[in-house]
Amino acid sequence: MKQVIDLQQIRIKRDTREPVLEGLPVLFSDMDKNALEEAVKIKEKLGAKVTVLSVGTPKLKDTVLEALAIGADEACIVIDPACEGSDTAASAMTLAMAIRKIGPYDLILVGEGSADNYSGQIGSRLAEILSIAQVSYVRELSIEGATIIAVRDTEHALEVVKVNTPIVISVTSEINKPRRASLPQILRASRKPLKVWTLKDLGIDASRVGIESSSIQVISNLAPEQKRKGVMFEGDLDEVVTKVVNALRKEGGLP
Repeated sequence: MKQVIDLQQIRIKRDTREPVLEGLPVLFSDMDKNALEEAVKIKEKLGAKVTVLSVGTPKLKDTVLEALAIGADEACIVIDPACEGSDTAASAMTLAMAIRKIGPYDLILVGEGSADNYSGQIGSRLAEILSIAQVSYVRELSIEGATIIAVRDTEHALEVVKVNTPIVISVTSEINKPRRASLPQILRASRKPLKVWTLKDLGIDASRVGIESSSIQVISNLAPEQKRKGVMFEGDLDEVVTKVVNALRKEGGLP
């Protein structure tokens, strides 16, 4: 699960059109919550152990409590200065090393894309590093023994795929509706196992594998320019509607 800033809280500077990102609250990306919900549903139906894995900042210690409250059995988080702002290649390698440290697994669930930059690469990169198959854009999922039946959304059609575990599956938001954790559940979540690792704990030398040099550099991040004339129209409703329509036609906004 990826920790992202709350996009609903972003403000835009009027003079520079730059977003104000400092001090914003953080949460888990929406489709990662769909992945967690699907894991918990599988656990409730068939029995399983659900481990939440995330890489990020020290704020993860608070954010991950929600995931534990929703139904995960344990959480493993990787917190290291070299990971802050890392690109998908570095993040996927870190996650893969953490997965190997956690131990045997059957199913790795990820969101199809993150709410901030939506690169959609983590699932594919994980599958490549771990040398296992991947099914992407999954909107329906069922399990029969060691066989997973997934319905993929290919935009123009739905594709049914049968695969064996272990497997990486990336899900879309259509797969389910994530539940919300209550306050008592969040309080109880603090008693669940939480492992905090650094890159050193995973046997990763950031300088040698390129994590430190793979940080994303933002060249420009500006909101669309909006020019408003602030024209006021007076009169009763019919008059105002007529004036607005005529003004829009004059500006080319209406035929």
